[in-house]
Amino acid sequence: MTDPCLLAPPAAFLAASRAPDALLLDVRDPELRAAGHLPGARALPYASYVVPRPPAMGGLPDLDTLARVLGAIGYEPGRLVLAYDEGGSGKAARLLWTLAALGHTRMALLDGGLSALQNETTTLLTREAEPVTPTTPQLAWAQGIVAERDWVVAHLCDPDVLLLDTRSAGEYAGFDVRAARGGHIPGAINLDWSTAFDPGRRPRTKPIEHLRSQLLAAGVDPAREIVVYCQTHHRSAHTWVVLKALGYPRVRGYAGAWSEWGNTPGLPIEP
Repeated sequence: MTDPCLLAPPAAFLAASRAPDALLLDVRDPELRAAGHLPGARALPYASYVVPRPPAMGGLPDLDTLARVLGAIGYEPGRLVLAYDEGGSGKAARLLWTLAALGHTRMALLDGGLSALQNETTTLLTREAEPVTPTTPQLAWAQGIVAERDWVVAHLCDPDVLLLDTRSAGEYAGFDVRAARGGHIPGAINLDWSTAFDPGRRPRTKPIEHLRSQLLAAGVDPAREIVVYCQTHHRSAHTWVVLKALGYPRVRGYAGAWSEWGNTPGLPIEP
């Protein structure tokens, strides 16, 4: 069976979940999972792979923590990882970005999450726990996926790098202040992550060519290295998936995001 595309429609995602080497992961909060989950899905709550380190509230865990968390659900680097959340897909996208930061390549996001799959298929949920054989994965960081704060600072004037702020227009302009300071990182352009969703079938995304046209019209040039950020790299993780699904070759995520930048005195901002 051919692996599904990174941004997988419900039917393709469901078919891929039946592959012998598929690792199906439910990243919803435990109380949502308790009402039912996809057969075979293992629980990996969002809070287990995002670590608050004030002022950065969406930090990336260290390798030892990730090895423990991923080993507990039977992760192996060669498997096809299929992730879903309840709908907006930011939680599942953040997991896939994290796995990419570890060098993982075989993976897919359920476009629209569980709500879209239930709307478009007749799949029944289960409350039965999936048996797990723990693993001890050996992990290392891959290059070109993570943008640390100092890396962003060093590339503020780099014409080859484009900062993409995926927050709302109000946050970007500094009217909606969610840190000690409002505004945006100098030089960043703004494209609200929610513009990727199709109004007629939300939480599904727009058709892929519509997304491509929208990004190009906003100035998101695939020839440049793109760095996406939001408040905690939740919304921007979804944008990362969209960009990679469209074939953008160089895309990083800034996990510290505005919670770190806006709360760190001395870092430059634009209103």
